[in-house]
Amino acid sequence: MTDQAQTLRNLVMKRERERAAQIPETAPQRTAKLITVSSGKGGVGKSNFTLNFALALQSMGKRVLVFDADIGMANIDVLMGISAKYNLYHLLRGEKRIDEIIERGPGYLSFIAGGSGMADLFSLSQSDLDYFTAQIESIASEMDFIIFDTGAGLSKANFNFIQSADECLIVTTPEPTSITDAYALIKVVSGQEQDTSFRLIVNRAGDEKEAVQTADKIMMAAQRFLNVQISMLGYISDDNHVVQAVKKQVPFSTAFPNCMAARDVQRIAQHYLLVPASREPGASTGIKGFMQKWLRRTK
Repeated sequence: MTDQAQTLRNLVMKRERERAAQIPETAPQRTAKLITVSSGKGGVGKSNFTLNFALALQSMGKRVLVFDADIGMANIDVLMGISAKYNLYHLLRGEKRIDEIIERGPGYLSFIAGGSGMADLFSLSQSDLDYFTAQIESIASEMDFIIFDTGAGLSKANFNFIQSADECLIVTTPEPTSITDAYALIKVVSGQEQDTSFRLIVNRAGDEKEAVQTADKIMMAAQRFLNVQISMLGYISDDNHVVQAVKKQVPFSTAFPNCMAARDVQRIAQHYLLVPASREPGASTGIKGFMQKWLRRTK
């Protein structure tokens, strides 16, 4: 670990200790922060980032649940080489409780496989929806972060997740089509929900200069044409170890913990905990508030 990374890590841990010391004994029940990870197009490494970002947060003592919300293309379990025995479908049909469908990945990371279950959310009865919300809320009280890995692109389901969560992390690459699609996603979402908080991650960057130039194109366009402030959370180097890890079906931060990409994700997680979003949303309303907003937009 470089001196700069170690210094940043020490600052993060100090900040967390200070926050913990300020929490009174009668502190209210934990409310997990709800994060969506999205992209304007597929193939930019969104799910891979979600997985390794979650592992990095967990390595810093945070309790994290990854929720595969990619309707029709769920693959978080594939990236970990795990065949999930149960998924969201079994919860929605009342066959299993929430604690029974949570799988454990590398580092004992908690995740819920999506399977075909996400599509079934659109056709549930009110009583089934109430049960689902209560089950998710019960586990949310035990987490610091719930990260929803959404699908790529401009589908209505993705909009609903992004607009209902506390914050959206958008993954892009330096490719012109990826930049254009990321901006298009921000444009459409912000046109319907001005309070949405976005941060950018540039994946497969040749170097820091290319990453900053890529982010600047999106941030400047968003500011000029949409009046939306977006910040860059960080970048991930174009590292061949990532491809090797995908083939092995092991997170690259686990298979190659000292590779450039792994160090970059660790830095992103440290930055995320230390530096608040440029436009912090109001206090999280928790899973219940999230579900109410999500379902209201779905109807």
